[in-house]
Parts: sequence; C-alpha cells; structure tokens
Amino acid sequence: MFIKKYLKWISTALVLTGILLTNLNIYPINIYIHGLGVVGWTVAGFISKDKVILTNFGLQIPLFLMGVYKVIF
Repeated sequence: MFIKKYLKWISTALVLTGILLTNLNIYPINIYIHGLGVVGWTVAGFISKDKVILTNFGLQIPLFLMGVYKVIF
C-alpha cells in the first residue's frame, strides 16, 4: 500500500510536469518525463488490478515509444 500510494503521486507529478513541458514547447524531455509517469501509473494499475487505469495508461505507452523513436531516429 505504501509503495502504491507514493508511486501514484510520483507518477502524477511526472505526467503533469510532462504536460507543462509540452505546453512550453520544451522537447524532447517532455516525452521522457511524461512517459515515465505513464509507466508508473501503468504499474500502479497492475498492482491494484484496476483495468481502467491499465487501459488508459497502458495504451499510452506505445504512443510515447513512437515519440521516443522519432526523437532518436
């Protein structure tokens, strides 16, 4: 419970920071920070067996991987 609680808060902070960086046009760090938050929320959803969270954040992972791929290549 302790880890899940803090994982959610840290992931939320990362997602919101990523959104802020996107709005400020600070690339590509926004992709990495937001992506870490999404992975954190996906793990939290897996731990809590919450299918809604898994669907929402789990489906965002491939989108962020496409963004990382575009930055690298």
